[in-house]
Amino acid sequence: YQEFPNDFTVISCKVSKPHSKPYMASLQYQEKHSCGGILIRKDFVLTAAHCKAQGDMTVVLGAHDLRKKEKSQQRIKVAKFCPHSSFSGKFDFDIMLLKLQNNATKNKYVKPLDLPKKAKSVSDKLKCLVAGWGKTGPSEPDSKVLKEGTERTLPITDCEKIWGDHFKSQQMICTTFNKKDGGICQGDSGGPLICKKKLQGITAFTASGHCDNTLYPHVFTNISYFLPWIKKMIYDYFS
Repeated sequence: YQEFPNDFTVISCKVSKPHSKPYMASLQYQEKHSCGGILIRKDFVLTAAHCKAQGDMTVVLGAHDLRKKEKSQQRIKVAKFCPHSSFSGKFDFDIMLLKLQNNATKNKYVKPLDLPKKAKSVSDKLKCLVAGWGKTGPSEPDSKVLKEGTERTLPITDCEKIWGDHFKSQQMICTTFNKKDGGICQGDSGGPLICKKKLQGITAFTASGHCDNTLYPHVFTNISYFLPWIKKMIYDYFS
C-alpha cells in the first residue's frame, strides 16, 4: 500500500451546520487551506506536526466557507511552531502546538475545545465525529465549506494488522468508516476526532491516495497520551 500524510477531507460527508464547531481552525499558507487545527486555548492551536511547512502560517478561526471573507472569521498569524521534539517526519509523535501572535477573541463563532481531563484509553466501537475542509474523495478538490463525518474506533489488533510497525498503540487511535457516513482525507490532517463529545484525537494519516478505501483504517494521534507534553509545552512557554 501507499502510505503517509499528505495533509489529510472528509469524504462523502455532510456539510456541517455553519459555526457549530467554533473550535475548528483552518491552517493556511498564502491564503490556501493546508491543514485543520483545534483551538484549545485563546492563544494555542493543536494540530499535527506534519502540517508544518516553510513560510508564514495564518490560522483562520470562525470560518465555515473558506471562499468568503465571513465577518465571523478571525485571521491570526502563528508566532511560534512547537512540534514534538521526537517527530522525525514519520508517523509517530505527530503532534504540534501553534502559539498565536494574538489571542483569539472568544464569541459564538470562536471558542476553544477542552482537552481531556486525564489520560484514559479510548474504548472500541465508539462513534466519533471528524471534521475538516479536506478533499471530498481521493481525486476530488478540497471542500470550501466545513464538512463532518462519523467514524468508529477499532481494537488495537485490527490497526496493527493493517499498519504494522507504523501503528504505535499508545500514541495512536484508529478508526473504521463507511462511505455513507464519510471520513477523513487529504487536507483534514490536524483536525479533531471527538468521541462522546470529548476531544480524543488529531487526524494523522490514511492510505495515501486511498482515503476512501475501507480496508485501511484511518489513524489519529492519541491526545490523551500526549497530555503531559501539551501541558509542559504551554507551561514552559510562559515560564
